[in-house]
Amino acid sequence: MPLRPLNPFEARVLATLMEKARTVPDSYPLTLNSLVAGCNQKTSREPLMSVSDAQALDALDALKLLSLVFESSGSRVARWEHNFQRGVGVPEQSAVLLGLLMLRGPQTAGELRLNGERWYRFADISSVEAFLEELQERPPDKGGPLVVKLPRAPGLREQRWAHLLCGPVEAQHGSALASSMSPHPLDERIASLENEVALLRSTVQNILGELGMSQPGHNE
Repeated sequence: MPLRPLNPFEARVLATLMEKARTVPDSYPLTLNSLVAGCNQKTSREPLMSVSDAQALDALDALKLLSLVFESSGSRVARWEHNFQRGVGVPEQSAVLLGLLMLRGPQTAGELRLNGERWYRFADISSVEAFLEELQERPPDKGGPLVVKLPRAPGLREQRWAHLLCGPVEAQHGSALASSMSPHPLDERIASLENEVALLRSTVQNILGELGMSQPGHNE
């Protein structure tokens, strides 16, 4: 049975549990406080979010119904852990890639390999690509594709991948596709500089006009 699309809070909570299970195993399973702090980190997160305790608890309740998280027993304080691989039916390597995409947004295969060093050490970029392609070609009887390869963004040599756990990319909050098609930061910087130069030229012309002087190189 296909998994229903997750909302952004559910995806962030789930991916944070997946990350902490691999990067800080001594602190795992996580308390609500640790989980919320992880969701709201200012590093390794795209987009940045501000998740409240109530929103995290709502997400945990919803994910529990989907069998993607569960509350661990034997602790005085409630602690949570994920059940992603079994719940979705993917191997560890695929789970790592999906967790990274949920946490950090669209990435190239090379970026995924680099960003996932503390999660899982892929032998090379081609092995990352092989698992991504497998996720993209996932058959309908297993729930359908879980990732999509985005159109090449201006100024980038490699195409980026995005997850589909929150539904089609176009419908996701802060659409990854829209992000991939937005102007490259360098293009934006050039456009900004061109505007500044045009403004400076206009200002200089006005000043010269007030002084009764002609612009250099424009002798009348």
